[in-house]
Amino acid sequence: MKNTRAVVMLLIAVLLGLVAVGLAVQWLGGGVTGQKVVVAERDIQPGTPLGQEMASVIEWPAATTPAGSFSNPSEVNGRVLKSQVARGEPILESKLAPIGARGGLSSIISEGKRAITVRVNEIIGVAGFALPGNYVDIMVNANDEQQKPVSKIVLEKILVLAVAQEASRDETKPKVVNAVTMEVTPEQAELLDLARSIGNLSLVLRNQSDVKTIATDGARRQDLLALKESLEKPAPASVAVRRVRTKARPVRKAETEKIEVIKGLDRSEVEFKK
Repeated sequence: MKNTRAVVMLLIAVLLGLVAVGLAVQWLGGGVTGQKVVVAERDIQPGTPLGQEMASVIEWPAATTPAGSFSNPSEVNGRVLKSQVARGEPILESKLAPIGARGGLSSIISEGKRAITVRVNEIIGVAGFALPGNYVDIMVNANDEQQKPVSKIVLEKILVLAVAQEASRDETKPKVVNAVTMEVTPEQAELLDLARSIGNLSLVLRNQSDVKTIATDGARRQDLLALKESLEKPAPASVAVRRVRTKARPVRKAETEKIEVIKGLDRSEVEFKK
């Protein structure tokens, strides 16, 4: 009797366990729904027209589907990338140039902007560290109205589009080139063209997240000489006052001597110094 009761309880426990597993599987399967998302089949550089072989479809959780994604590779076929896409990364509308844009550098220029190329050398090009996707400040060294040399930053936070003839943004090693192409507004293009015609240009590499604009007066020869003089000027000698403690000499008491004088029955003492 006891054995039968134990077997029945065991069967009930197994049955309840199976029911719990089934409910959990059903809940998980119904709670996470998948959605097709088009992703890059390989690393693709900006300015590249997309082909069918460059994209594939994967299942993506519907709750976290990126905005602007596509579900069919045919939707992105022929579109041009304006920013780099890594392998497995979703291809989004925000990363694509407008419909009808052709491949090349012109397709990655932002609306209302222009691309201008300046000639550089190893020093001006920040020793090759100014790569596509970096931001730079542009400094000019020229003569002012009094024909005195001055160095001044004329443009800030300028996007580098390409170095030499390469717009690849996945390079991390410095590359010495002879030309840098940058994205500027039409007004900035005029200033840059004037700056390179009256003086020498230098690129100043800046932090990607630094968006602050700093107004400077420029550096002139007198500023450099004043700085040099302040660095070379010796520091004034400091006068040290030291207190010296001396021991007071003890005052010696004068030594005296007494003489006893006897006159008959009278006695007296006479004191005098030695």
